[in-house]
Amino acid sequence: MSIHQFSATLMNGEDKSLKDYAGNVVLIVNTATECGFTPQLKALQELYETYKEAGFSVLGFPSNQFNEQNPGTNEETEEICQVNYGVTFPLFQEIAVKGKEAHPLFKYITEEKAGIMTEAIKWNFTKFLVDQSGRVVKRYAPITKPEKIKADIEQLLKSNR
Repeated sequence: MSIHQFSATLMNGEDKSLKDYAGNVVLIVNTATECGFTPQLKALQELYETYKEAGFSVLGFPSNQFNEQNPGTNEETEEICQVNYGVTFPLFQEIAVKGKEAHPLFKYITEEKAGIMTEAIKWNFTKFLVDQSGRVVKRYAPITKPEKIKADIEQLLKSNR
């Protein structure tokens, strides 16, 4: 299995197959607009801009499951991300990332790379690095700053040349 077997709905309502990212390195992040980690959106955007031409993408999946820190509508979430943090990487409509209602993509990636003491995502801005074939290769805690992931991204991008 790989992430390429899943799809999700973009903010504009378009169903997006993750197969479209085959051959790319992808960073999947569960986001929120009112979290202490929300400023990471700016750094995630910088990663996206730095490496997108080399075959890298950030995929943002807003979730309101952690202290209701993503309270707005999909439209409000998208506007906050774009206006306040300059986000141009793909943002998907709000989903559940844990529990019985978790989106199938998040069920899969958390099974592939469990966290410490549990598979479940414990907070916003958990990050999953995925290689070109769609395999989850690394999981990062919410406190891991996006710039600390650069070396891992570069290593995966080089491995495909």
